Amino acid sequence: MSSFTSFTHLKVSGISKSFPDRRVFTNISFSVAHHERVGIIGENGSGKTTLLSILAGELPSDAGTVELFAPQGEDLHIGLLHQQPQFPGSLTVAEVLERSIARLRTAEAQVADAAAAIATTPEASGAMHDYMAALDVAERLGAWGIEAHLETTMHGLGLDELARDKTVDQLSGGQRARLAMASLLLSSPDILLLDEPTNHLDDSALQYLTTVIADWHGPVILVSHDRAFLDETVVSILDLDPAPRQIAAQTHHDVLPSIGVTRFSGTYSDYVRYQREARQRWQHQFDQEQAEIKRLRAAVHEQQVVGHSDWKPRTESRIAKKFYADRNAKVVARRVNDARSRLAEAEQHQIVKPPEPLIFQGLDAATEDSETTIPVDEALIRAQNIRVARRLDPVSLNLSQGEHLLITGANGTGKSTLLEVLSGALTPTGGTLECAADATYRMLRQESSWDEVADQTARAVYEQTVGFERAQVVPLSTFGLLSPRDENRPIATLSVGQQRRLDLAVLLANPPEVLLLDEPTNHLSLVLVTELEASMEHYPGTVIVASHDRWLRERWQGKRLHLQ
Repeated sequence: MSSFTSFTHLKVSGISKSFPDRRVFTNISFSVAHHERVGIIGENGSGKTTLLSILAGELPSDAGTVELFAPQGEDLHIGLLHQQPQFPGSLTVAEVLERSIARLRTAEAQVADAAAAIATTPEASGAMHDYMAALDVAERLGAWGIEAHLETTMHGLGLDELARDKTVDQLSGGQRARLAMASLLLSSPDILLLDEPTNHLDDSALQYLTTVIADWHGPVILVSHDRAFLDETVVSILDLDPAPRQIAAQTHHDVLPSIGVTRFSGTYSDYVRYQREARQRWQHQFDQEQAEIKRLRAAVHEQQVVGHSDWKPRTESRIAKKFYADRNAKVVARRVNDARSRLAEAEQHQIVKPPEPLIFQGLDAATEDSETTIPVDEALIRAQNIRVARRLDPVSLNLSQGEHLLITGANGTGKSTLLEVLSGALTPTGGTLECAADATYRMLRQESSWDEVADQTARAVYEQTVGFERAQVVPLSTFGLLSPRDENRPIATLSVGQQRRLDLAVLLANPPEVLLLDEPTNHLSLVLVTELEASMEHYPGTVIVASHDRWLRERWQGKRLHLQ
């Protein structure tokens, strides 16, 4: 490995970013060393994707700098995986891959040219230097064995059987996402930025990506909702939410001296544990201080008088009365001033009340306002060898009202297709399917589709979609999915995760007897993912989930169906 790569690192100093309708983040500073793997977390809309875009040079910051360091002064290549693939739909798979490895082919050709120059004119000044420089770049990029590297990458991401003459438009959403990942990895960037890289990856592809990240030749910064993936890949956490910084400040516990961001060295699980304990300390300290302030305020009031209010000195002489009155006044004044001083000190240095987080109210938040005529345990779905040509092999299952089913399997086995069939959106090409006629079926799909109403606010779209009468009974705020500020923002300005939160709210406004969730944890914040999973077991209807999420699978308590 060359000395160039050994010292490649990134430094962020005081960057801030605002959009016309909101401030995203302020004064963020941190650094990422060579071969360091950092995970960025935060609520949907906290600026994770925006930060990656700034680091990649695709979006300017309002203030601050992003500096890239490499000893030999060569230009560094930064690669960013977007949540939505960026290639034109008319490109073929082969063209996408060839564009990806163009940098490697150039490096390979430069080594060959430099070697030829030495062979032709070995005495030429600088010929050996040019050859060594070209060789250094080629080794850093892994330019040897390009074709083998390409095939290994495609196989690792489950794309080795993908026809190279297919256009991007002809691919499924999952195939496009994995092709984007392959394209990025093959381009061999010096700094790797990944925005939700585990979406659409099955276990095999996920294991491959984990191995690649562990061996990456430069800094890696990733945003992910996958808790198990974060635990396995990153060595430190950057949290963009303000609450953790407030916790650290209020409890006088310095997590890390980063500005505008909380940094924690360790795994995601370690960080969650720390935050839970720190918030408990914050709440305990706040409660103690408020109790002391209440006691001091009462003391100021009570100590206006010393002794009994009707107390009189034994002697009735005017001199004695004045003497005792003066002494009483001095004692009262001293005690009141002391109590006031301590009260002022306590009020001046009191910590703020822990902010109330946005808490998901559960999949059943609106079930009290809806009714079902289907008794628990009544048969809802009977499927015998249902299949869809070229998309789903024969599957049989039986589900009753109230049962929960988790569908798992590798990419391409038909999990999403099966959900479409069960929801009634797709007709099977074989087998028999019987569904309760009086049951309602609603499905959360993997991708949001609000393009036609992108200029309208989230609240307005919610009301139009679920109906104004229903929105009056179950307003958008019922679910704890979007803050009041975000409810009043145009959908186009919401993050992908916030748009998916809106999808979920629309789905739950009229809770169905059969709730179908296709990769429900994709794009959502880590906190919401945890809350969403916990609420599934309390949903009174039938829940059918298709998911790659290992955390969810390991904790699933209901029935399971694995597609081969």
